[in-house]
Amino acid sequence: MNWNMRIRQVHRWLSIIFTLAVLINIAAMAQGQPAIWIGLLALFPLILLLASGLYLFALPYAARWRQG
Repeated sequence: MNWNMRIRQVHRWLSIIFTLAVLINIAAMAQGQPAIWIGLLALFPLILLLASGLYLFALPYAARWRQG
């Protein structure tokens, strides 16, 4: 498995983790006053999603740039 496919797979799993973290956050907010760490639960996967998404977004442009 090459590097780009590995990043793509990690990006998919991060999106699942992020979705679960958002659902946990919504459930905690519905219960009342949530703890601050629950509010920040989705932030870490979101930052990693941003990094991997920008990498995947730039791949076609980098390939075109390398070809000349």
